[in-house]
Amino acid sequence: MGAAGDEKATAAAPGAVAEGEAAVDSKDLQQQSKALDKLTDHVEDRQLDSSRVQSAMAALASSKEADWNAMRLREKELAAVKINPTDVEIIANELELDKKIAERTLREHKGDAVAAVRSLLH
Repeated sequence: MGAAGDEKATAAAPGAVAEGEAAVDSKDLQQQSKALDKLTDHVEDRQLDSSRVQSAMAALASSKEADWNAMRLREKELAAVKINPTDVEIIANELELDKKIAERTLREHKGDAVAAVRSLLH
């Protein structure tokens, strides 16, 4: 009976190993499936993010264009301001500035030389 019992134990052992391998293979397949799902989900997230990026870039482009148009309008307004060329000379010479800076500051203060000098000194 001892030998027969040993045969049953060895006969049962290969079956137990096969079941254990099947369980390991099943877990391995599940992990691979989950990994594949994560990759697929990641691609979808990336596609959603790219559409967000495109909309943000479009918003930035329109904002940049609006800023550029506002700057052009401001430059036209400043160009329309009448200034005294002698004021530009005096401010440039006395404050040791470039004439363009003196002129720009004078235009920004609507030709008021005192306000322009105060602005430059502060």
